[in-house]
Amino acid sequence: MAPVLDPSRLVVGMQLPIQSQSTVYAEGWEAGAGAAELAAVATAADRAGFGYVAVCDHAAIPADKVAAMGAEWWDTVATLAWLAGITERTRLLSHVFVPAYRHPLAVAKAWSTLDVVSGGRAVMGVGAGHVEGEFAALGVPFADRGALLDEAVDALRACFADEGPRHDGAAWSFSGLAQRPRPVQLGGPPVWVGGSSAPAVRRAAQRGDGWLPQGPFGPDEVARLRDALVAAGREGDPFDVGALAGPVYVGEPTWDVGRCISGPPEKVAHILAKLAGLGALQVQVRPRSRDVGEMVDQVERIGAEVLPLLAEVRPRPLFDAV
Repeated sequence: MAPVLDPSRLVVGMQLPIQSQSTVYAEGWEAGAGAAELAAVATAADRAGFGYVAVCDHAAIPADKVAAMGAEWWDTVATLAWLAGITERTRLLSHVFVPAYRHPLAVAKAWSTLDVVSGGRAVMGVGAGHVEGEFAALGVPFADRGALLDEAVDALRACFADEGPRHDGAAWSFSGLAQRPRPVQLGGPPVWVGGSSAPAVRRAAQRGDGWLPQGPFGPDEVARLRDALVAAGREGDPFDVGALAGPVYVGEPTWDVGRCISGPPEKVAHILAKLAGLGALQVQVRPRSRDVGEMVDQVERIGAEVLPLLAEVRPRPLFDAV
């Protein structure tokens, strides 16, 4: 397994706008935006020193879910590969990708290629999926989604580790094949497991290089993760722990930003540092904005005014966390 984060420093990442437009989080201006606006935000994050930019994954949205979820969900790997060509330093994360929707050989080929074209910047965040109608349309049994994710991760590990991979599982079996290109990162892109349910935390501890919680991050969640790592025999192993900080606005907003971390850079940095004090190595923010210009401005302000205040923050080692 291959953790990617330096445990001595806190990383700030962001979910990109435009690529996915769920009504839960999309800003109004995103509906009229496209590749040019996405490029502006991603390259601003790259210049500002964000540790990663992230995109999500859905193959197709059932008609009865479109009102809530929207229908705008760009292909995950294609988007990240394009971003690889216009960024230089930031890591490229799926938050999250559902590998069970595709054959592991196809998934491994796509992600190994992404790792090559990005110079080893790919991070595969994975999840079990949650939209039953999407599973049905793809011919994948929804009830088996957890077991399929477990097997998919094992199969992908085999593909990343060896040019001639072998896997013999309940859903997929293959051997006697060769697969190139080989990923740049030893062992392939790190796998961060998403989700805050008990099975998700257990899966992260057993199979992941890190954890991407989808809900609160506090002492109780940290304790659950520690217990799961101990049960998996991984106490003390390097492990990338994430936390969602949620909506952020640097400065005093002149419009209604809703429930949001807002205020001077010192306040924003203080709140993000609290998550590091619980054991998070990376925190994900989502800047609020009314147009792409304001989004880019917020990204730049985080880079120029917040990140320097976090430079000396040392995340608490997970097994020292309380």
